[in-house]
Amino acid sequence: MPWVALLIAGVCEMFGVLLINRLHDKKNWQSLFLLALAFSASFIFLAYALEHLPMSTAYAIWTGIGACGGAILGMIYYDEPKEWKRLLFIGVILASTLGLKLLE
Repeated sequence: MPWVALLIAGVCEMFGVLLINRLHDKKNWQSLFLLALAFSASFIFLAYALEHLPMSTAYAIWTGIGACGGAILGMIYYDEPKEWKRLLFIGVILASTLGLKLLE
């Protein structure tokens, strides 16, 4: 269950990062509320995961999911560059994250 919580925390972090851009574009209460909700959920699930997993592993995986997911969502929704180099390094981060899970 801690690994599922960590995955959910990472996905919430991903959407929180996406919502930062939305708040920048649309300065309204709905955007602010969704941003606060996403990051709050992310921290709650991360806190639960940290009760059962080593901090170094959990934090690295949570950060990796948020960073890679944020970059990919930026490419999809905000027309950020989709160069092969960016995709390669996103793959390196994902492979490193998976490696940390396998070492656990």
